[in-house]
Amino acid sequence: MATPPDVLPPNSASPPTDPDRPDRPTLSALPAGPSAPVTDPDTAGLPIVPRRRPGRLVAAAVALLLFGMVLNSLVRNRAFQWEVVGQYLTTTSITTGLLLTLWLTALVMVLGFALGTLLALARLSDNPVLTSLSWGFVWVFRATPLLVQLLFWFNIGALYPHLGVGIPFGPEFLTVRTVNLLGPVLTAVIGLTLHEAAFAAEVVRSGILSVDQGQLEAAASLGLGRRRVLRRIVVPQAMRSIVPTAGNMLIGTLKGTSIVSVLAVQDLLYSAQLVYNQTYQVIPLLMVATLWYVGVTSVLSVGQYYLERHFARGATRDGLPPTPLRRAAAALRRLNPGAGGAGRAPR
Repeated sequence: MATPPDVLPPNSASPPTDPDRPDRPTLSALPAGPSAPVTDPDTAGLPIVPRRRPGRLVAAAVALLLFGMVLNSLVRNRAFQWEVVGQYLTTTSITTGLLLTLWLTALVMVLGFALGTLLALARLSDNPVLTSLSWGFVWVFRATPLLVQLLFWFNIGALYPHLGVGIPFGPEFLTVRTVNLLGPVLTAVIGLTLHEAAFAAEVVRSGILSVDQGQLEAAASLGLGRRRVLRRIVVPQAMRSIVPTAGNMLIGTLKGTSIVSVLAVQDLLYSAQLVYNQTYQVIPLLMVATLWYVGVTSVLSVGQYYLERHFARGATRDGLPPTPLRRAAAALRRLNPGAGGAGRAPR
C-alpha cells in the first residue's frame, strides 16, 4: 500500500519533474555536476602542492654535469692556447677576412632572394614556359653540390674561353675573354648567388602559398588592385613563413662562405689559414675563426627573433609572447617584489 504524501519525511520528497517528461527531473533539481567546487572545511586552508617530477631534476643534474665537463675541458686544456687566440682575434688580417665574409654574405643574400623571388613568381604564373624554366633552374642548382658549382664557375674558361653578346647563330657585337672577366671573388659571388636563388625560390613560393585563398578572394571582392593586394595582404602574411627559413638560410650562407677558401678568396677562414701556415698554430687560429662565426651568428639570431615578432603581430588572439628580457625582468620582480615597477620595462 502506498504511503500518503503527508506522512513522508522531509528529505524523502521526490524532486520536481518536467511537466512534458514526468520521468525526468528538472534542471534546477539536478546537482551542480563534477565541475562545481566542493568545499571541505578541513582542507580549505591547505596550500596547493604541485606534482613532483623527479625525472626533470635528474635530467637537469645530468645536463649540468655534462656542461661542466665540457667547460672544464675548454678552460683547462692548454692545447687551445687561449692567449694566442686573444692575440690574433682582432688582428688586421683576421678583421679584413671577416669584413669580406660579411660583405659576401649580404650581397649573396640580396641577389639570391631577388632572383629567387622572380623564380618563385615565374613558378606560380600561368605561363608554361616560365613555369618550366623556373622549375628546371631550381632542379639543377639544388641537385648540384655547392663545391662542384664553385669549381665549375672557376674553370668556366676551359669551356667558354670567350663570352660575347650578339645575335644567336649570327654576329657578335661584344666579346671578352673569360679569364679577364671572372676573378675568384666574382666567381664566388656568381656561384653562391645561383645556389642561394634556387633555395630562396622555394622559400618564397611556399610563403606565398601559405596565404589563405579566402584572403585573396576577399580582397578581390573589395576591388583592390593586384599590387595593393600583394603589398598589403600577401606579403605580410607570407613573411611569417618566409622569415624563419630565410634566417636559417642567412646563417647557413654566412658559414657556407667559408667554402670559397678553395678559390683562394681571402675570407675569414682563408685569412686564418694564411696565418697558421706561417706560425703553425693551427688550433688557436681555428678557434679565432670559430669565435667570430659564433659571435656574428648570435647577432643574426637575435635580429631574426625580433623580425619574426614584428611579422607575427595579429597572428594570435593572446598577443605576442614576452621577450627574454621581459621574462628576466619578471623573474627579478618575483624574487624582489619591492624593487619591481620602477623604470620602464625592457623590450
